[in-house]
Amino acid sequence: MPLSTALKRLAALLCSAALIAWFVFGGQREAQFAALATRLARLDTWQITGFVAAFGCTYLLRAGRVFDEFRGVAGVRFGAILRLTLIHNAMINVLPFRSGEATFPLLLTRWFGVPTTRAVAALLWLRLQDAFVVLALAAAVWPGLPLWLRLAWVAAVALAAWLIPSWARNHPELLPEHGRFARIGIRLRAALAESTRGSGRAWLWTLANWSLKLLAQAWMLAVLLGESVHNGLAGALGVELASILPIQGVAGFGTYEAGGAALLRAHGIMLADGLQAALVLHLFVIACALCAGALAAVLLPGAVSQDQPQSSQP
Repeated sequence: MPLSTALKRLAALLCSAALIAWFVFGGQREAQFAALATRLARLDTWQITGFVAAFGCTYLLRAGRVFDEFRGVAGVRFGAILRLTLIHNAMINVLPFRSGEATFPLLLTRWFGVPTTRAVAALLWLRLQDAFVVLALAAAVWPGLPLWLRLAWVAAVALAAWLIPSWARNHPELLPEHGRFARIGIRLRAALAESTRGSGRAWLWTLANWSLKLLAQAWMLAVLLGESVHNGLAGALGVELASILPIQGVAGFGTYEAGGAALLRAHGIMLADGLQAALVLHLFVIACALCAGALAAVLLPGAVSQDQPQSSQP
């Protein structure tokens, strides 16, 4: 294992260990559990139902974005793409060191025969779009920034989002004299160009998904903390900004809560309160992801085997 990878994994373990240490030793254990129970008691049945429904809609929007990109591939159906999306979402929420991300290209290749390079490029562009949208929205709630800096922030993100597809579409042709690694890079660049070809629609899917997801998380944090939705939005963006960092806690624990608490603290919310609320949100997100992934694996249709004749597809 490369030293840089080992150091990242050690940092991830330390982040998660820090959260456990705070919860166990940061005060009396009974008091910590009582505080979590008090926050959970603020959620009534209708609110929980609303949160679950909102998260369910975000799953449908994410599946719609992937389906829109691969609808021209033989055997691709929305039900199978939704199944893939939900299983992928469950895996990235529970597997350590972001290893669950590999589920997306693996299932695209296995179920639909999508070339591995194309599947990896699709995942890369999906995550880049996620990062660009979250970074742009963060400019709206980041504390203490003048208007001109917020506008410059958004403009810089928009420029980067435009430059990447433009760079990918101007990829060089494969030539015999290209070395092995150069050929791999060129293929990946060509695959990224294919993924970004319908980027206009993909941006709409991504914006709709993240707008709903962040609002749902902001609403939950606002209820848990007894604060405004605007402050809750800061916490929601904090946890999502933490999730795109190169170093993640195990299953996100530690970094997720720290990111949310940091931006909530900037809005006057005590660190301990922010950590507790972010932990409740994190547990809720994982529970929704696992339940949705399990239901998808059992109830939703799988992909049509690539060995079956096309006439057997519904």
